[in-house]
Amino acid sequence: MPVTLRSLVEFPPCCYHLKPLPHFPQDAYNWRRFTGRAFMNRQGMLPALGSLATISVVAVAAVAYAIYDIRLIGPLMIALGFLPWIAIRLSGRTIRSTGADIVFGAVDTGFLGVAALIGAELGGVLGAIVGGLVGDSITDGFAGIFEGQASDYLRRHGIEEARTPLSSSMGKMSGCLMGAGITLTIAWSIAGVGLP
Repeated sequence: MPVTLRSLVEFPPCCYHLKPLPHFPQDAYNWRRFTGRAFMNRQGMLPALGSLATISVVAVAAVAYAIYDIRLIGPLMIALGFLPWIAIRLSGRTIRSTGADIVFGAVDTGFLGVAALIGAELGGVLGAIVGGLVGDSITDGFAGIFEGQASDYLRRHGIEEARTPLSSSMGKMSGCLMGAGITLTIAWSIAGVGLP
């Protein structure tokens, strides 16, 4: 590299062991990599934890307020399932790109709710606990089939669905709230299943 005043300013002698900064078109590539890192930071661990904590507080407060009106709990949980979508959109992702996580959460928790309700009908509180624990292991495997199918569908249609901490956590949280809300709405509001 010829030594000129400009090269000494841009690349002082103390930095000769380093590679010089690349120029265009390599600069455009590095800028895309830099903005890509910034994009990943919006979907990293800290934003995921912040979003999870915020939505959890709102969900617990809303359910605690409406806990004794069983006809309201299911629709309320379905509505709460849309809150994680705000965090997903603010991170720069589309809702469709987290479809596999939403499907997993909805199937997993929806059927888990069914298992817990059956257990509660058969054995009270202990039956609900055992039904929930056994049902969880079964529904995780069952929901994994649907998650894999949804993920395959998204890839085939060119939709970016790479998992990040924020997209995966918010997608699964959204699906779980909606799945539980649908189950409780059907059980308590439509079918009229009573509490044990």
